[in-house]
Amino acid sequence: MENVKLSLGPFQGITDAPFRNVFKKHFGGIDKFYTPFFTGIQKDHAKNMQGEEIDPRCNDVETLTPQILSTDAEEMLRFASQCKALGYKEINLNMGCPFPRVANKKRGCGLLPYPEKIDALLGRVFEEIGLKFSVKCRLGYFSPDEIVPVIEVFNQYPLSELIIHPRIGKQLYKGEADVQRFVELIPTIKAPLVYNGDIVSVGSFERISDQVKPVHEFMLGRGLLANPFLAEDIRVMPQATMNRTERLHDYVNDLYEDRLRHAGGSPKVLGRMKELWSYLMHSFDEPQDIWRKIKKINALKEYEEAVETVFRNHTLI
Repeated sequence: MENVKLSLGPFQGITDAPFRNVFKKHFGGIDKFYTPFFTGIQKDHAKNMQGEEIDPRCNDVETLTPQILSTDAEEMLRFASQCKALGYKEINLNMGCPFPRVANKKRGCGLLPYPEKIDALLGRVFEEIGLKFSVKCRLGYFSPDEIVPVIEVFNQYPLSELIIHPRIGKQLYKGEADVQRFVELIPTIKAPLVYNGDIVSVGSFERISDQVKPVHEFMLGRGLLANPFLAEDIRVMPQATMNRTERLHDYVNDLYEDRLRHAGGSPKVLGRMKELWSYLMHSFDEPQDIWRKIKKINALKEYEEAVETVFRNHTLI
């Protein structure tokens, strides 16, 4: 599919710099990545802007967009300025995070019921921002109707793209994405539009992409974490069918070893590997059996043995 563009959405605790770099080493098909959100950019040269998550020596700035979670225009401008100095061309505002600890503070999708606040925020940001600015959002927090006045606000500003996940915040990730509601919104939106939600297989991609024409940019999420071959499969890339079990095994081990190296051999890497396996288990037969093995592990040796058992005794589906 030549005109399709695919990106990987950000997941806190999973899709950090080590993950992105190892993923790109083993799999193709993704045009663009986003960092998990930054927050607390309280001053120039903020400490959390100096690690490998944002360091251009550890990231491909041409394919990576840093994301911020904030309702403070001055913080967003500081973030943009620091990203620009590092060579990045775009930042993304997270207006989609549905988790109550975020949304209850009117951040993430908790900001969507307040279009006047969004207007004031974007008005200040676009006075001064010196690079591209995109937004990721949902249909609303309490109601899917909340998006309508928010789109009127978005249309006043030159967003580089608008990524919409067609659920409301209160749903979290339950139920189905409302693809029909997304379709209804397409003609009302001026910004380049990206669809995100429930693309978990080639079949679901084909069904959704057919519904949302003429949109041709898609953000993958949980589906790609569960099946790292998904982007290659969607694009019918030649390597997609080659040595899948071996490639997946190498990817899992490379990521573990890279995380272990970054953590100085600390068992704390197990938390992040378990997070990934909570999705990756669905690539195999008997996923719940795999998860029972993985989730109870507390030692590095146990983890290493469990992974070898998975690849020896379970079939990739």
